[in-house]
Amino acid sequence: MDTAHITYDGDLRTTCTHLRSGQVMVTDAPVDNQGKGQAFSPTDLLATSLGACILTTMGIVANSKEIPLSRLSARVIKHMASSPRRVGKVEVHVEMDGAGLDHRQRSILEHTAHTCPVALSLASELVQEITITFK
Repeated sequence: MDTAHITYDGDLRTTCTHLRSGQVMVTDAPVDNQGKGQAFSPTDLLATSLGACILTTMGIVANSKEIPLSRLSARVIKHMASSPRRVGKVEVHVEMDGAGLDHRQRSILEHTAHTCPVALSLASELVQEITITFK
């Protein structure tokens, strides 16, 4: 089954439709690569996908192991590299309420963050800096 349909709209912009839900999003080339930067760029989506996957898989594991999650969020920073132009590093800074979590539960969540499907799918040359802060 197809996942998405993407059309090139011209002027370095695409429209992406998620086929199952009908959700639509637009991408735009970044300002530093001839674009207008008016939407997520494809490389922004790659970096953001890592953060979203980390939080999603932490949620899945927390549900299955009855680990309480609250105030879970992530900040993503993408670093571009050149020759060839590519994403060289992605920082994902996860913050969550750690009150009431024991060492074992924290370890499970940390392991999950580093082994989510997107993290395991990215090239080994891409540096993934994942930090978790329990507040």
